[in-house]
Amino acid sequence: MARLAEKFKNEISKELSERFGYRNPHQIPRLLKIVVSMGVGGAIENKARVEAAAKDLSRITGQKALITKAKKSVAGFKVREGMPVGAVATLRGERMYEFLDRLISVVLPRIRDFQGVKDNFDGRGNFSLGLTEQSLFPEIDLDKVEHQQGMNVTFVTSAQTDAEGRALLEGFGMPFRRRQQD
Repeated sequence: MARLAEKFKNEISKELSERFGYRNPHQIPRLLKIVVSMGVGGAIENKARVEAAAKDLSRITGQKALITKAKKSVAGFKVREGMPVGAVATLRGERMYEFLDRLISVVLPRIRDFQGVKDNFDGRGNFSLGLTEQSLFPEIDLDKVEHQQGMNVTFVTSAQTDAEGRALLEGFGMPFRRRQQD
C-alpha cells in the first residue's frame, strides 16, 4: 500500500471526521483521481513534439499517456479538427498516491524560490496546479529534453466545499501559501 494511502486511512480520515463532524465514514472527502495534462503549443509545426510530450508524461506518471486531439478547428491558431494538440494521463488508486507523494516530497521542493502553491480551488473542493516544466521530475533525463513543456495537475476530490478539499490536501502535506492577514 502506498505511504499516503495508508496515511489517509489511519490519520487524515480521522482528523477530517473530527474537524468537520462527519457521522458517516462515506462523508469523509477522499482523493478520487489526479489528471495530469500537457497542451503542446508547437504541435502544429512539429507533430513529433506531441509524441515526445506524451512519452515524457508517461515516464512521469507511470502509465501510458493519451494523445488528445483538437475538437474544433481554430483558424487563428492554425489548428484543424482532429490534429494532435496535447497529452493527458488520469491516475487512480495506487499510482495516484505514488504520484502525489513524489509531487509533494520531491518535485515541489525543486522549484526555485518556492513559497507554496497558490490556493486554486474550483468551488467544489477540486484543486488545480500548474507546473512550468517537466524537468522538475526526477524521471526525466535532462539531456534528452528538446523542448521545455509545462503541465497542469488537477486533483479531483469528493469534497463538497473548498475548505474540505484544502483540509484533505493539507493532510497529505500539500504546501499551500500562507494566507495574508488583513
